[in-house]
Amino acid sequence: MFVRITADSTPRPNSLRDLGMTSDSNALVSLSQFTYKKGSEIYGEREPAEYVYQVTSGAVRSYKLLSDGRRQIGAFHLAGDIFGLENGNEHRFTTEAIVDTTVRLVRRQSLEMVAESDAMVARHLLSMTTNNLQHAEDHMLLLGRKTSLERVAAFLLEMDGRLTASGVMALPMSRRDIADYLGLTLETVSRALSRLHEVGALGFVGNTQRQIVLLDRHKLASLDLQP
Repeated sequence: MFVRITADSTPRPNSLRDLGMTSDSNALVSLSQFTYKKGSEIYGEREPAEYVYQVTSGAVRSYKLLSDGRRQIGAFHLAGDIFGLENGNEHRFTTEAIVDTTVRLVRRQSLEMVAESDAMVARHLLSMTTNNLQHAEDHMLLLGRKTSLERVAAFLLEMDGRLTASGVMALPMSRRDIADYLGLTLETVSRALSRLHEVGALGFVGNTQRQIVLLDRHKLASLDLQP
């Protein structure tokens, strides 16, 4: 599970430190930091969920391998995202670093102990769980009811809201990652991006086309998008 911390009318933590997760705030807490090379596994599906993580730089993907070998990406975790907070004792997804990535991690048991004595931390954890559920519901709707072009447009708007850089949106994930997140083929994603470029909704920077400029967000959101 993951949550993207954003500002709204209700104060929320934007780091593990804000959850009381520092060694100087609680003697039982041990906060560590690790760097993973591009493509390295952070944890695997069904491994014990002993830690909670936060991306400090880079990006992470969470995915499952289906019985036929296909990969379904459930979420992308970007800088500032907290992930790995599970309802059960095991991780439900495998996570990998999309690019060279640094994460902070804290023992889940430490987080739960702090939450037992700190109502604000417990409230923040509930908020995280609620946001995770909302993301899962939105993703299910996207996969089940939207056309291919609508899925790609929705993905770009999601990334636009989550990536902090203004102007050019530098996507850390590949088109294959995007396809596996949206339940589409690589070719379909490429066609959809080309179509959105043709109608003036976005522009590309550079040869890799991972750097995108959203030229018309209103058009991206309101076009009668057809496959």
